[in-house]
Amino acid sequence: MTLLARPTRRYDYIARGAAIYDESFATIRREARFDHLPADAERVAVRMVHGTGQVDLTDDLVIHPRLVSAAREALEAGAPIITDAHMVASGVTRARLPRDNEVLCALHDRRTPDLAMLMATTRSAAALSLLEGRLEGAVVAIGNAPTALFHLLEMLLDGAPRPAAIVGVPVGFIGAAESKQALEEVALQGLDVPFLTVRGRRGGSAMAASALNALAQERE
Repeated sequence: MTLLARPTRRYDYIARGAAIYDESFATIRREARFDHLPADAERVAVRMVHGTGQVDLTDDLVIHPRLVSAAREALEAGAPIITDAHMVASGVTRARLPRDNEVLCALHDRRTPDLAMLMATTRSAAALSLLEGRLEGAVVAIGNAPTALFHLLEMLLDGAPRPAAIVGVPVGFIGAAESKQALEEVALQGLDVPFLTVRGRRGGSAMAASALNALAQERE
């Protein structure tokens, strides 16, 4: 087999993957602020910054004191991950999952469109109702649809099985900031579930997946 030659080196950059990885995490720790977060959540925050390229992300991060321990214990016990979007599910690094945990998303379930119409909501929200029976002790990650986070909170307040932890980082201009504020404040209504969120409009599937990957395994 003929070996391919690399193109002529014309730019000064770090090319080796391991060195890029190490320097990225060192840069994040130099530039981002972590002092307001639980001590065991630093690596989660670092990975989220790494996945977004936004060192100021940590300024808007809100992490429940028991989020990391609750999510890790659940995953190590074999709990599933439930997501609102296949992009979140696809971003989960399966090799990091401690028990080959199921990663569930019902967005493409054939029942979802009709249920969304019946409930007068989005498919992302309705899909969560189809997974209500798997919520108990699960790790739920909402990275796309604010309606899904609102819907999840309404389900739980109505008495649905309680997940072990919620990663709520939907993105957008309509309802995103408000749904995340609702997640922060839901404990005032008697629902104290460990959670992670990012205040404001930013969020997204990559951010949710980055958090899940960090929660799945402490190793960076």
